[in-house]
Amino acid sequence: MTLENKKILLIIGGGISAYKSLDLIRLLQRKKASVKVVLTKSGKKFVTSLSLSSLSKNKVYEEIFDQKNIGKIDHIALSRWADLILVLPTTANFISKLSKGSADDLASTIILASNKDIFLVPAMNVRMWLHKATQKNLNCLIEYGYKFIGPEDGEMACGEFGKGKMSSPRKILSFLEKFFLRKNLLLKKKIKAIVTTGPTREYIDPVRYISNESSGKQGYEIAMELSRLGIKTTLISGPTNINYSNDIKVQEVVTGDEMLEAVKKKLPTHIAVCAAAVSDFKPLSKNENKIKKYKNLKEIKIKGNVDVLSFLGKNNRYKPKLLVGFSAETENLFENSLKKLEEKHCDLIIANDVSKKNIGFNGDNNEVTIIDKNKKIQKIKKNSKRFVAFLIVKKIVDKFLLNEKSLN
Repeated sequence: MTLENKKILLIIGGGISAYKSLDLIRLLQRKKASVKVVLTKSGKKFVTSLSLSSLSKNKVYEEIFDQKNIGKIDHIALSRWADLILVLPTTANFISKLSKGSADDLASTIILASNKDIFLVPAMNVRMWLHKATQKNLNCLIEYGYKFIGPEDGEMACGEFGKGKMSSPRKILSFLEKFFLRKNLLLKKKIKAIVTTGPTREYIDPVRYISNESSGKQGYEIAMELSRLGIKTTLISGPTNINYSNDIKVQEVVTGDEMLEAVKKKLPTHIAVCAAAVSDFKPLSKNENKIKKYKNLKEIKIKGNVDVLSFLGKNNRYKPKLLVGFSAETENLFENSLKKLEEKHCDLIIANDVSKKNIGFNGDNNEVTIIDKNKKIQKIKKNSKRFVAFLIVKKIVDKFLLNEKSLN
């Protein structure tokens, strides 16, 4: 069973849907998962501590400062104990609190201190859900890396109908089972991945170089998301201003040649995502000293640069089981990207229009189209690069596991 021995920390918020937590605990117990509960002050208005402790067979935690736990810091201990944190129901008020980074009670302190996956299960009136403030807070939380289950369309306790109804316990259970199934499969197979990111610098002389506007943020977020799923990931990065996390292995390079050599040393690998914007051109030679203006230089001779994606796609000896390329275009997005997918023998190509303002190069947001070999597309609307990475990696992992299943 995919949930057997999994540790679920359930935080119960203050909404009428809180009563559904009792059914969810029963379902999790049947799947042999271990459940601990944090009951918020407002959650106590809807369910009792006695009911929750009886079902979960564990102590229910309520106060951030509990004199009975001398020498033990609950918000740290609980966040480290859990494999996953689930907030149910997640109210509009709690969403607002999390978006501000508040830590004024046990529940919010645990979440802020956590290094685990956090799933929010919203439940509220349709107007509250659609309110601009709530939607703004949601986008903020997506950017922070929170994941959501629901809400759904349906009739609510207030009698109104619309989006805001909490997902049923069985749907939440199914979601968790699929999440852990994918994670377990990846861990079992000991999957390795390479992600390239950032620009390269091709030096004309010691101070001047050919490069581009890539910030490296999208590739970095993809590497982080792969790592969160238990995939052993190496990020090979050109020069960026990113403060890299210690959670992934990072190898920094400067030129396209250095990036290609770094990639070769990491082969073979199961998955390769070539998100780097390797400069297409490099000088025929690098001048040893700075070129002076008064020398009346008329031209700088250039040649084509190395192509990491093409190297991986065209060499059967080195080709990963799943190869993903990026296609940054300013015109004919689909046609140019599809051509690149076919010529470089990719399994997926991520196309983005870098001519648009505030997305792609040097921005915090992105808008991409995922194209596969069968010309099927998945459009991802403008959102934070972290959320875009979450959707891209979901597609990559689903595709990888499907390919593996077909081979077995």
